Amino acid sequence: MSITTVKPTGTPGGKSGPSELQGARLPRWSPYVIAVGSLAVGCGIGLAAGLDSRMQWGLIAAILFVAVSYGLSATVEGTRQAKDRLATSVVWVMFLLAVVPLASLIYETVKRGSKVFDGYFLSHSMGVVADDEAGGGIYHAIIGTLEQVGLACLIAVPIGLLTAIYLVEYGRGKLAKAVTFFVDVMTGIPSIVAGLFVLSFWILILGFDFSGWAGAMALSILMMPVVVRSTEEMLKLVPNELREASLALGVPKWRTILKVVLPTAIGGITTGVMLAVARIAGETAPVLLLVWTTPFINTNPFDGAQGSLPLYIYQQYQSGNQAGYDRAWAAALALIAFIMILNLVARGVARWKAPKTGR
Repeated sequence: MSITTVKPTGTPGGKSGPSELQGARLPRWSPYVIAVGSLAVGCGIGLAAGLDSRMQWGLIAAILFVAVSYGLSATVEGTRQAKDRLATSVVWVMFLLAVVPLASLIYETVKRGSKVFDGYFLSHSMGVVADDEAGGGIYHAIIGTLEQVGLACLIAVPIGLLTAIYLVEYGRGKLAKAVTFFVDVMTGIPSIVAGLFVLSFWILILGFDFSGWAGAMALSILMMPVVVRSTEEMLKLVPNELREASLALGVPKWRTILKVVLPTAIGGITTGVMLAVARIAGETAPVLLLVWTTPFINTNPFDGAQGSLPLYIYQQYQSGNQAGYDRAWAAALALIAFIMILNLVARGVARWKAPKTGR
């Protein structure tokens, strides 16, 4: 009885060629070529049709990119692969539609704000400069914003953090449900409503004067639900095994939360706090109602009106002259830089305080 060995056909060594197991595929560089070609055709169509908006050119190019990618892939690769490329191309288009406005905003702010953004602008106030004159700066507004946001954080962060710990670690029954409901309601409160509440209670009923502290109380109302929600979600992501292991060793629950749960979630908690700070740093309505404004430097947030960056931007743009426009854009650039620096510092602190895993 003889045994015949049959070797598979294909390349030497018994390996089958790609043509037998795999269908035709578009080259890897094809999406880039399609994107460039779609952009060129979209611009040509926009020019021929007399469309003035470049956004319209981009939308035409995006539609062409999706259509050509699907049609070419369906012809060469088949319907199944074409559907995959269709989904991928739509995701890329949506990503660009989200990034382009953000990039355009940053570019326009840097372009317009850099005209007067310098050391003099950051170190001087508007005390002796009229709104229609060149010069002046935002020193008084920076001090006011830092103090008001700082006081709001001192109020909102401890309360929000403790509330989230209660909801995740202890909250059961009707009280926890009621707290969750009111946190959800507070998340959607307009800033003007928070300002009116503090205005009616703190200033009209109790008789206190306009101050940075009054504005900080309104900002803390807006900040608190964001801190609660973000902290609550981060605490839920901590594995229960860590809590159980600590409790099994006889560690009290409060110490487990303090030494195990919070250090594990500190990165997400810090990010949530920074999101809340970004939420309140640009608010204008509570500041307008409760802090008012002054062109002079006031370092005492508990006595008298204070400047702030959001209200400064509004007032300078409202002045209706080129000097005011330049100062408004420069203040907007300073506000964006302020938020960016805070986020970088928060990421550094979160990485520094994150639990270290040994080998």
